[in-house]
Amino acid sequence: MANYHFWLRDEVKPLEYRTPLLPGQVKILIENGHTVTVERSEGRCFPDNQYEENGATLVESGSWKNAPLDAIIFGLKELPEEDTPLVHTHIFFAHCYKYQGGWKEFMNRFIEGKGTIYDLEFLKHENGRRVAAFGHSAGYVGAAIGTLAWIQQNVNKEEKLSSFNEPFGSFNELSNHVSEKMEAIKSDKSEWPRIIIIGALGRCGTGATDCANDIGFPEENIIKWDLEETKDGGPFPQILENDILINCIYLTQPIEPFITLDMLNDSKDSRNLSVVVDISCDTTNPNNPIPIYDINTTFKEPTIRIIEAEDNNNKSHNGIVDVVSIDHLPSLVPSDSSVEFANALFEHILNFKSSDVWKNAEALFIEKSEESKN
Repeated sequence: MANYHFWLRDEVKPLEYRTPLLPGQVKILIENGHTVTVERSEGRCFPDNQYEENGATLVESGSWKNAPLDAIIFGLKELPEEDTPLVHTHIFFAHCYKYQGGWKEFMNRFIEGKGTIYDLEFLKHENGRRVAAFGHSAGYVGAAIGTLAWIQQNVNKEEKLSSFNEPFGSFNELSNHVSEKMEAIKSDKSEWPRIIIIGALGRCGTGATDCANDIGFPEENIIKWDLEETKDGGPFPQILENDILINCIYLTQPIEPFITLDMLNDSKDSRNLSVVVDISCDTTNPNNPIPIYDINTTFKEPTIRIIEAEDNNNKSHNGIVDVVSIDHLPSLVPSDSSVEFANALFEHILNFKSSDVWKNAEALFIEKSEESKN
């Protein structure tokens, strides 16, 4: 088995606390002949000293740019927005294979630098299932934030949901926080909202369902849709009967949208729907089945209001619609989500490049590189 030099970089995305590599896994990599370098980080959910105690060499944040050419740069989210060629092999979520905005320019940086992407989103088993994913975590956190947005609408429609400045210690801590907020305004569960989860049978949808159950939603208020319910194609007016929509669908092919902005505007006086959480949040993806917004939200500003209130509206929400479209939801519960992801991925990191998982990922990079030149 070949030996590799893994270089865990510090994340530059604001409020990104997750990691794809746990401190204890460093020791195992080193025992198997690999080298591990870890960039110091003020935000990572596991402290620097835990990596050092397990044998990693600590270096300054951002120093991966000057790492030896054979170093495998390992991270999660996007690289700094620059135009310099990228000369290393990178393992991360590149977010450029589904024709997102600027994807050709980003791919060109790797082409010019002769670097390589192993995109974590496209590391897949032979059956097409992803090797590791944050889907369950994303669904869980998305359902929690969506519920908090609905609570805020019922407390004060004039003020949007406040910022999340610190992460939660666990999924239980998050769901307990939401449950307490809900109980404070709706002690009678017959007044709780209806939450519809589209893609309920997948990882993400399961996470959203788990969260709704942990918060304490009555079972009849958790509406679960999957392929059977959406097979006839949208739009689906039935969605408007629910208060909170959680979209967990991942698409690579175009379909008719689930809802449209016209639907929302035309039903201000009749619909219940006032919160939409688009967990996939491929904002620039032409196949987005929720084409009602055009920007990602953040933990600093978790919601965007796409329809304002009307004074003469007879619904309790006064016609408003708030959208949550945060593209790194699991970072709100970084420790739990990192453990879930890193444990699923680690077998393949330990055996880097020795399976079809890696060969197929490299072939996809080559394919997308050629496509980006056209």
